[in-house]
Amino acid sequence: MSINFEALDLRAFIAVVELEGFHRAAEALNMSQPALSRRIQRLEAAVGAALLERTTRRVALTMVGREMLPLVRRMLDEFDSSIFAMRDLGTRRAGQIALACVPTAAFYFLPSVIARFSEQYPNIRFRILDLSANDGLESVARGEVEFGINLLGGSDPDLSFEPLLEDPFVLACRRDHILAGKPSLAWADLEGHPLVTVSRASGNRAILDAALVRVGVRLDWSFEVTHLSTSLGLVEAGLGISVLPRLATPTGEHPIIVTRPIRDPEVSRTIGVVRRRGVRLAPAAERFLDMLLGTWRGPLPQRK
Repeated sequence: MSINFEALDLRAFIAVVELEGFHRAAEALNMSQPALSRRIQRLEAAVGAALLERTTRRVALTMVGREMLPLVRRMLDEFDSSIFAMRDLGTRRAGQIALACVPTAAFYFLPSVIARFSEQYPNIRFRILDLSANDGLESVARGEVEFGINLLGGSDPDLSFEPLLEDPFVLACRRDHILAGKPSLAWADLEGHPLVTVSRASGNRAILDAALVRVGVRLDWSFEVTHLSTSLGLVEAGLGISVLPRLATPTGEHPIIVTRPIRDPEVSRTIGVVRRRGVRLAPAAERFLDMLLGTWRGPLPQRK
């Protein structure tokens, strides 16, 4: 069974969605509204379902249209990248890499690898979606990105998870806090100090809570936040201490915040690469993933 549509049909769909109507989209694409409608109809016929709901006042995406939108954007991105790569063939290596990354890894873990990769391939563009663990998995599963850097593999049998490194949970506190004077801590040392934690909806909170329940340790929190970056702001203001993955803590000599390892037990999360099974990556993404795996597989490098 063949699927018949053209790249311009996809561009017509994107234009109608982004410009919120057929009239403005037709003007932007320099075509008549009937011609634009035929483009949308041909795409819907190829998909086998309506993508847009048309009313007299507005245009909205159907459920299928919402699912299609990120895929169409990625298809056009890859098509445009391929055209540019062919145009530049013989003079430079070009392309685009789209990936999803949990925010804590996007802050410290990812930029150092991108910097090394860009030295070898300066014309490769990156589209990075810093998403929560669950949203990142969905982005990979939908094909919106080629792979993800995540802290869990999920239950989708169509996705694979390849571990990269172990990221331990550590204490973050102010330099003038009493706990900062200890080179390492036991969980019991945290008792009696106001604690900042992320919400139960966070994958990091789920990993930490599950590990501590197994060893009979319970943390009583004073502040609950949505993002780990917010917890660091509260710590910096002297409102409490926080337990968070080391990748989420400041690197180097921070003027206010220090981190300390917590032992007995040491709790860590596994950072890894999520990808769709049986789907071949674009050459640029394959080269970047090889560098990523070669650079970071194993224990997290020690910080000074």
